[in-house]
Amino acid sequence: QVQLVESGGRLVQAGGSLRLSCAASGRTFSSYTMGWFRQAPGKEREFVAAITRSGLNTAYADSAKGRFTISRDNAKNTVYLQMNSLKPEDTAVYYCAARSSGIATYQYAYAAWGQGTQVTVSS
Repeated sequence: QVQLVESGGRLVQAGGSLRLSCAASGRTFSSYTMGWFRQAPGKEREFVAAITRSGLNTAYADSAKGRFTISRDNAKNTVYLQMNSLKPEDTAVYYCAARSSGIATYQYAYAAWGQGTQVTVSS
């Protein structure tokens, strides 16, 4: 089972940018589809973005389209989430997740999860 550790979350002003990273253990990172989800206080965990094993295909939630970019570096066992034009409603704990099959937008499709990293966007 792959193990995931997120980093990069912090307090940022509205309109600012952040890049989240998710480092994976093991030598099979390139065999996993990777996803980013987020959970705001009092809300359910929601899909943000996902990327296929090769990195050639991606998917985004409507709230992320045009502002967020998911990418991966299989040589570094790392997936990234570049977030631009941040809004207060982007405030949440951000999680990365891994699954063995193709892109999925629902959390229960992902078998491995990181511990999360807090992103807070101030207005």
